[in-house]
Amino acid sequence: MPIEVKDLETFAEIAKRASECRVKRVRKTNIVKVKARTRRYLYTFKTTEDKLQEVLSKIACKQVVEVDKKQ
Repeated sequence: MPIEVKDLETFAEIAKRASECRVKRVRKTNIVKVKARTRRYLYTFKTTEDKLQEVLSKIACKQVVEVDKKQ
């Protein structure tokens, strides 16, 4: 099960040791999920579309991938 992190500073620390970060946009709402994959867990941070660039500038992830579900 993924672990949801509610604090941006904590998520930024986790993202430093993550192998990959994914950005998933929820279609019907204005919510964006940023997911950090570490060796053991998948951490999730929810934010709005407006604050996404601020969040991405604060995290130092090795690889950032935009995930979009094909319909």
